[in-house]
Amino acid sequence: MDYAKENKALILFDAAYEAFIRDETLPKSIYEVEGAREVAIEFRSFSKNAGFTGTRCAYTVVPKECAAFDSKGGKQLIHPLWNRRHCTKFNGVSYPVQRAAEAVYSDEGKAQTQELVAGYLKNADLIASEIKNLGYDFVGGNNSPYIWIEGKRDSWEFFDMLLDKAGVVCTPGAGFGKCGEGYIRLSAFNSYENVKTAMARIKDALA
Repeated sequence: MDYAKENKALILFDAAYEAFIRDETLPKSIYEVEGAREVAIEFRSFSKNAGFTGTRCAYTVVPKECAAFDSKGGKQLIHPLWNRRHCTKFNGVSYPVQRAAEAVYSDEGKAQTQELVAGYLKNADLIASEIKNLGYDFVGGNNSPYIWIEGKRDSWEFFDMLLDKAGVVCTPGAGFGKCGEGYIRLSAFNSYENVKTAMARIKDALA
């Protein structure tokens, strides 16, 4: 927050994965950090916790005290600009999708989404355990549905090898920029049985 204030920067914080945070000491919202309401906008989609990928349904929090600065250094409050944009250029998501989003917050919906997230985290635990046993360094899998693996080789080379030898599709880290080079990303978004099969194939391919 200090950096944003000192440099008149605006933080755009994507909290799409907050449902996967199991560590109660970790914040789930940027607004749990002191001073964030002045410099940060937070948005969350329903794609990761409720399977809404493709429906383009999300919500955005723009605190009334949040401000940005124009080219002359003039302070501009974001909330009235955001409100005007929504009133003139945006008609919202479709009614069926809105009703589905509403259902996510019902007692039944909450229970179902929690079960779904727990299943993905179980998958992540399995992936992390198998990758550790194979002797690879990795991050993620804990409080996250993704596991980033240091491949000990070019990330596209690792991608091709897993595709050819294991029939498993991963995400090359190079696709995220130069800092991702040398890594691949495995996703926990699948059934537990499919993840077990994929990890068995990866184990054979890397043996």
